[in-house]
Amino acid sequence: MPRSPRSPLLLAGLLATAGVAHFAAPRSFDATIPKALPGKPRTWTYASGAVELALAAGLALPKTRRTAALASAAFFVGVFPANVKMAADWRHRPTPQKAAALGRLPLQVPLVLWARGIAKNGEGRA
Repeated sequence: MPRSPRSPLLLAGLLATAGVAHFAAPRSFDATIPKALPGKPRTWTYASGAVELALAAGLALPKTRRTAALASAAFFVGVFPANVKMAADWRHRPTPQKAAALGRLPLQVPLVLWARGIAKNGEGRA
């Protein structure tokens, strides 16, 4: 399915929004950091936010778009364990919250595919 030429900018906007959220409300992200990672959760939260902002900038520029799109796909795979942890941690929460946490898991697949589609030609047309 062809993607809009705006597709890279839409993904950049999504990543930029998430990146800003990591700095604006870090506590909610801290809770998703797997305990197996070394260091403090806040460090990982800020690092993740900074990576999201860098990826967004890379996607916005045609010259760096392909590399940023491939890196975005890898990033979405890399943060999947945090989404799994969130779903596990929220299993006893009210149904709407539990459903949101579980719903995030399969959404990683289209995000990875979206980023890969952008990387195929650098303009977002798969």
